[in-house]
Amino acid sequence: MDNELPAEGAADRYLYLVRHAEATPDERGLTDAGRRQAALLGERLRGGPVSVVHHGPLVRAAETARIIGERLGPAVPVREAKAAGDYIPYLPAKGEIPAASGDATVERLAGFPAREREDGPRLAREALARFTGPVPGDAPRHELVVTHNFLVGWILRAALDAPAWRWVGFQHANAALTVVRYAPGRPVSVLLYNDTGHLPAELRWTGFPPELRV
Repeated sequence: MDNELPAEGAADRYLYLVRHAEATPDERGLTDAGRRQAALLGERLRGGPVSVVHHGPLVRAAETARIIGERLGPAVPVREAKAAGDYIPYLPAKGEIPAASGDATVERLAGFPAREREDGPRLAREALARFTGPVPGDAPRHELVVTHNFLVGWILRAALDAPAWRWVGFQHANAALTVVRYAPGRPVSVLLYNDTGHLPAELRWTGFPPELRV
């Protein structure tokens, strides 16, 4: 990865990735179920090593982060970061995605607002530089990023050293937890993916396509 540090003088980063909790249909806030999801995730993380919460600027991510932060306590700052927002990190070209639905996927992404398509690659590079890779010093760092499905997929694609288009296809549940470890001198490790163990059954499937819900 571009922001790898030499093994000497660097420490592990543990990146906790969370897709915002369930949003209202107008996406201006969280549903009652979403607020419960965020609170339960905060309870799961309370007392753990997370030292900072970053979140995107949209209300559904900010509210999720605020509720989690309330459970973590005042010693854990909650900070807005534009790079943690909702945008298209990379727009594949036609023919780049080998699946039969590739052209349809490209056309669907091209229909997103111009701002999300044009600013996305720059913000995606900023997100990788800011949130991934080992950290300077000798103490491990544990950071939580409350974001959106596209950025979760982009960061995981980079962790797996997959082609740029391969962020497409990740489907993260609302308020599920993914943890990635960046250790100096070692390959990136995905320690946990899309874990909803902190949620009761009725809250686990939001964010999944309807045909995958049980």
